[in-house]
Amino acid sequence: MPYWYLQQASTFAGDVDNLVLLITVIVGFWFLAAEFIFFWLIWRFRARDGHKAAYVAGETKREKRWVSYPHYAVLAFDILILIFALRVWNDIKISAPPAEERIRVIAQQWAWTFVHAGPDGVLDTADDIRTVDDMHVELDKTYHFELHSRDVVHSFSVPVFRLKQDAVPGRAILGWFRPTRTGEFDIQCAEICGIGHGLMPARLIVRTPEEHRAWMAEASGMASATAGTGLVARVEGEGQ
Repeated sequence: MPYWYLQQASTFAGDVDNLVLLITVIVGFWFLAAEFIFFWLIWRFRARDGHKAAYVAGETKREKRWVSYPHYAVLAFDILILIFALRVWNDIKISAPPAEERIRVIAQQWAWTFVHAGPDGVLDTADDIRTVDDMHVELDKTYHFELHSRDVVHSFSVPVFRLKQDAVPGRAILGWFRPTRTGEFDIQCAEICGIGHGLMPARLIVRTPEEHRAWMAEASGMASATAGTGLVARVEGEGQ
């Protein structure tokens, strides 16, 4: 991973970075090649004493090769990019691995709500844990998420995962990720969603299995204590 990239924190982040790097190298190669030929032609056919400019109509076969050969080469590179892009797209969007746990992500103006499975590991049961602007996940566990929007189009973006998915009102959009690094990371809305768009950050907290179980036990206890009050259970540091 080049040092100027964000750190990678999901299983497919490296594949996305490699695809971006491949595109950058290919585009950079063609840019440098085009500029080199451009300035060489300027120098080669510059105005000089004893050389008279000629009026040329049409193109010779030799001149057409300057267009046709690069054209075929660009197409070949495009096919190469497409092959790698389809493989990455398939891994991220099509062929999701089996879920070890599920999580629901709900976007609204201008906050995120996350519904985590409780100690039973099953979503939509009595021990579910709801948090606002904090998503808590376990290291090296495959999560399937269900993305919703309560109002307008939002975009669930987790840069360290190289994950970005639009949330569309009226639709439940599915996706997945598997964290590979512990720590606290940014979640953001990447789609302008109104005047408070810039005030819609959230946190991703990735913990070891032991730390995650401890957090879950604490959050479950607080959820039980607030049951029936209409409050969302919070644990230390949430929503800050």
